[in-house]
Amino acid sequence: MGKELTSRTEDYSQWYNDLVIKGALADYSAVRGCMIIKPYGYALWENMRDALDKMFKDTGHVNAYFPLFVPKSLFEAEEKNAEGFAKECAVVTHYRLKSDPDNKGKLIVDPEAKLEEELVVRPTSEAIIWSTYKGWIQSYRDLPLLINQWANVVRWEMRTRLFLRTTEFLWQEGHTAHSTKTEAIEETKKMLDVYADFVENWMALPVIKGVKTPNERFAGAEDTYCIEALMQDGKALQAGTSHFLGQNFAKAFDVKFSDKENKLDYVWATSWGVSTRLIGGLVMAHSDDDGLILPPRIAPLQVVIVPIYKGDEQKAMISEKVKIIIQQLKDLGIRVKYDDSDNSRPGWKFAQYELQGVPVRIAIGARDLENNVVEIARRDTKEKQSTNIDGVSNYVKVLLDEIQSNMFNRAKQFRDERITKTDSWDDFVKLLDEKGGFISAHWDGTSETEEKIKELTKATIRCIPLNNELENGVCIFSGKPSVQRVLFARAY
Repeated sequence: MGKELTSRTEDYSQWYNDLVIKGALADYSAVRGCMIIKPYGYALWENMRDALDKMFKDTGHVNAYFPLFVPKSLFEAEEKNAEGFAKECAVVTHYRLKSDPDNKGKLIVDPEAKLEEELVVRPTSEAIIWSTYKGWIQSYRDLPLLINQWANVVRWEMRTRLFLRTTEFLWQEGHTAHSTKTEAIEETKKMLDVYADFVENWMALPVIKGVKTPNERFAGAEDTYCIEALMQDGKALQAGTSHFLGQNFAKAFDVKFSDKENKLDYVWATSWGVSTRLIGGLVMAHSDDDGLILPPRIAPLQVVIVPIYKGDEQKAMISEKVKIIIQQLKDLGIRVKYDDSDNSRPGWKFAQYELQGVPVRIAIGARDLENNVVEIARRDTKEKQSTNIDGVSNYVKVLLDEIQSNMFNRAKQFRDERITKTDSWDDFVKLLDEKGGFISAHWDGTSETEEKIKELTKATIRCIPLNNELENGVCIFSGKPSVQRVLFARAY
């Protein structure tokens, strides 16, 4: 059936691509560097989006939508931000095509339809949103303003990989305005906690919360907080970021408010976002050489039921019993599919649902019906167990929770075994090449040293962990004094 996947040890990158394509998550598109998210992949994104959206609303945020296009003058207003994204911008210069007089049936850009001002296709929405906030905020009574949008953004990438790095991707971006610095910093940290909660408890992926170095900070931010996860090839993945923007964007767009004493001041800002690259992280952190392994809480399908029968009579008897099981599972809020299609054999179906990472598979045949049992296979460990039909729905509910916990614990053990302390440069380089993972090492705090390490090893400082223990030491590279260890890794 063409299911064969490249193994992780043979070619990790090809294994990942095979899984995304053959697992029906996404496909390449006619637009170079862009992807088509297929229904199964989009259902996964919808489950992630819905869980996050509820978390945002539970913390007082509301959704809005802002334009895809940003006038170039607005984009330029916050210089650091504009500079940081300049190389990735797609720019609209004209608004019309016309027939080519020299080549019938072809279209050319109409030179007379040049825009008065060029439009940037949003790589991020700070500029268009903060120019809008200027009209929305006058007084402390208008604050805090807690807005999120679910949108697409465009960052022109030369080297792309499905989900992990594409020219266009889906994401959410929160943009909030506050009356005090303290409140804005609290918001930044709160949203980091929301992300960590989601990634750990829904995606079953352990993360390290930290703050970025000035070199790795979001363009235009005072501080960038992040969650970092580890993939099975030992590389890190930035799974989410939350930025304290200070008053930079308020000053760039002249967004002021009058406080309770009627004094004018610039508002304080945050922005935060996660994207469809989380799906890439999910694939790389959990899956195996036989296919995807999806956490039950966000899997598009949590249970698939496959009948094994000979002839229509057996099929009808099994289907009658399955109808009851399906209703019981649905009553417990479990997403279930009954695959009684005749166009493929049970063995093919088993392999297909294994490839697609469905957490629980139930097989039921005529003999099982006689014995009042079903066979249940779990995707994470591949263990099989027979259980009584009458208690199957509650058994499955408990099992799904167990799979979710097991996936997290397994990923956490893998991650924890790959956080290595070292004080030697030679060991540092050797660890990166032979073991990967996070390397906890001293750094002298200078961007020069950070750049040099990156240049020599391709490793970056992923974060300075929050609540990091301070300890005196010497920098791994320069030998200069250091007050704390930071986490280095090669990353996606």
